Amino acid sequence: MATTATTTTTPFEFPWEYSFPPFFTRQTNLTTHHAQLTKWSDLILAYCRHYRIFKLSLSAAIPSSTTTTTTTTTTTTAGATTSSPPGGTTATSGVGQAQTEELFHNRRLNRRLSLADAREVIDAMRRNGRAEYVGGKDGGDLVWVYWRTPEEWAALVEKWVDDTGQKGVVMTLYELTEGDGTKGTDFHGLDVELLLKALHVLAKRGKAQVFGQDDSQGVKFF
Repeated sequence: MATTATTTTTPFEFPWEYSFPPFFTRQTNLTTHHAQLTKWSDLILAYCRHYRIFKLSLSAAIPSSTTTTTTTTTTTTAGATTSSPPGGTTATSGVGQAQTEELFHNRRLNRRLSLADAREVIDAMRRNGRAEYVGGKDGGDLVWVYWRTPEEWAALVEKWVDDTGQKGVVMTLYELTEGDGTKGTDFHGLDVELLLKALHVLAKRGKAQVFGQDDSQGVKFF
């Protein structure tokens, strides 16, 4: 399942390439393929930023034929036969499968990016520091999508600490992600695991100390 901090009712505006059938097929020309990977990477980052998705489940976004219904409904009207696509899947919570599936599946074109090709895009994003398999295991299902990298989140937290005089203050991770004091900041509602990655960046710079375990984790800023 995708992890999201907030939901938005504003539909995502897909780029023109999304309506171009060859965009969903691996291109054999090296130059064209490189451009294709770049466009797909940009699309994934923009889509996840729009819906504040931090973790992307590939199995939810690209369900196999054994876990999703792909039948079409056929009706006959005045002698003409038309087919309509299935109603789609149902989101489990937040921005779930129903939304993330549209990222890789253009129902109007009846084109879907294959799982193998999606993983190649993720690998290209990994090389650019914009994606990482959760747990560091290559080829897993859950992927961190870094529309902001841990370093970029760390910079936002550090600026907030400086601007609000939080140096020397001890805070829980819950206060940082859900507390009233951080409302209006970009990191309010941030995935806690991703927040920890950002805090560890600050810790390495001597700007913070992370302590505690599990639900009792906190941080002190310097």
